[in-house]
Amino acid sequence: MLELTDFFPIWDQLTTAQQKRLLDTVRPQSVNAGATIHNGSMDCTGLLLIQSGQLRAFITSPDGREITIYRLLDRDICLFSASCMIQSLQFDITVEAEKNTQFLRIPSDVYKQIMEESAVLANYTNQLMASRFSDVMWLVEQIMWKSFDQRLASFLLEEAALENTLTLKITHEAIANHLGTAREVVTRMLHYFQAEGMVKLTRGTIEIIDQVSLSRFEDVEK
Repeated sequence: MLELTDFFPIWDQLTTAQQKRLLDTVRPQSVNAGATIHNGSMDCTGLLLIQSGQLRAFITSPDGREITIYRLLDRDICLFSASCMIQSLQFDITVEAEKNTQFLRIPSDVYKQIMEESAVLANYTNQLMASRFSDVMWLVEQIMWKSFDQRLASFLLEEAALENTLTLKITHEAIANHLGTAREVVTRMLHYFQAEGMVKLTRGTIEIIDQVSLSRFEDVEK
């Protein structure tokens, strides 16, 4: 199981007192799939260090439509769940468990205090933040410049790689939540993919039949 020190390559550059403060206040937690861990900018959960499992971070539109911003896997750190520690960083992001997940939680106030003392930790945190913003900007580019059929093809291939299987146990509603669209839009496009021989649809399951064609379809310029 991953320990606190595994998440910070700059650990040896912190003072002994700072290391002790982190070790004394970090708390292991575990949640089941489907649990909500963080909900909106008013919920300052703390810094989450993922030991095992899978979390999903998403935003919700005023009409209730969801779109996935990024996933969190083993060794990932969730900063936006501690957004209250950075005055200019306020996001109404929800974090929920997609799988049974174990993580370490560092209280926001403790991390903020040490970050204010340590330029090394502040710089490392800024690097993490920049990486997450790159993920968000990549998503914006996908939405702006790629057609929905390309985005769906990309999602199916990424999901297959993530789950290490070509048979995906996922509903059309769940895909719609990931991609920020309506279930009916997903269903229509999946039926088109099926007609083209790229996938096979059964209840609650999408089987990728022709991965090569789906990959080519993903890269087609519209």
